[in-house]
Amino acid sequence: MSNVEAEPSAVRCGARVDDRRRTAAPRVDVLSAREVPLGGPRAMPVRRTLPQRARSLIGAWCFADHYGPDDVSLTGGMDVAPHPHTGLQTVSWLFSGEIEHRDTLGSHAFVRPGEMNLMTGGYGIAHTEVSTPGTTVLHGVQLWVALPEEHRNTARDFQHYVPGTVRLDDAEIRVFLGSLAGDTSPVRTFSPLLGAEISLAPQSEITLPVDTAFEHGLLVDSGDVRLAGTALAPAELGYVHPGADSLTLVNESDGPARTVLLGGTPFDEEIVMWWNFVGRSHEDIVRAREDWEASSDRFGAVEGYPGDRLPAPSLPNAVITPRRNPPRH
Repeated sequence: MSNVEAEPSAVRCGARVDDRRRTAAPRVDVLSAREVPLGGPRAMPVRRTLPQRARSLIGAWCFADHYGPDDVSLTGGMDVAPHPHTGLQTVSWLFSGEIEHRDTLGSHAFVRPGEMNLMTGGYGIAHTEVSTPGTTVLHGVQLWVALPEEHRNTARDFQHYVPGTVRLDDAEIRVFLGSLAGDTSPVRTFSPLLGAEISLAPQSEITLPVDTAFEHGLLVDSGDVRLAGTALAPAELGYVHPGADSLTLVNESDGPARTVLLGGTPFDEEIVMWWNFVGRSHEDIVRAREDWEASSDRFGAVEGYPGDRLPAPSLPNAVITPRRNPPRH
């Protein structure tokens, strides 16, 4: 997916924990989403929780868009023309609908609910994402992972993975990256990561052991959920600082709740993120943009898309400054 914004802005962060929070519960900050358009005249709206000024990353997760459920007859669905990426991995995860993926490796794949497409941009790749004609409702998340310095120019790659379902108490868990609830994804990442969909039955609770070295973010798709005693509404993301050895999720709804749990060891490198590029300096971004506009072999060509490439937006009239998380306390 292409980022249609050049300068993400800040939204609410660090909401106070509810009075019913248990003393031993880990600290939770609440990050609210802002709505941005994706695409052309009938732009599909997406809700963005990462990045924002108060928190740029959770582990190496540097971008989180949450969209739908969208009636594609009204929104036009997803139709993202060929566009480039550098210095990152993209993760596509759906709740409903179907998306067709093509890239400059020659990959031609589909992603459906409960499946993951992971593409490694590294030094440079381009791809398209288009919702299929049979899709009536499109609903899911698009996530980016920043590559660490030693791997940020790695070769292009594409992986498709269908995790099994782990049933634990009144929860169903699908682990697409990392390890949780006794299940481990075989998909390669370049830093320690966790990514899992967790669905909770009505009026249910689950406590999950987690890695104390990780920071975590729980994105709520549906239901009224409490994370470590803190209330989260749909489209909000609860951030948990490193140090927690378990996370308790409670579904206070009379219907099922669905969430996505992200985690990873704190990413202490500064990154520069603009449009679809992740680099380490303003010069990295300028060079990537120039290479894309010049149709450089760095990104290659996507075959099979019936349309033109996305042009890069104009660079801002200022040096793009690095971003990192606030100091840990």
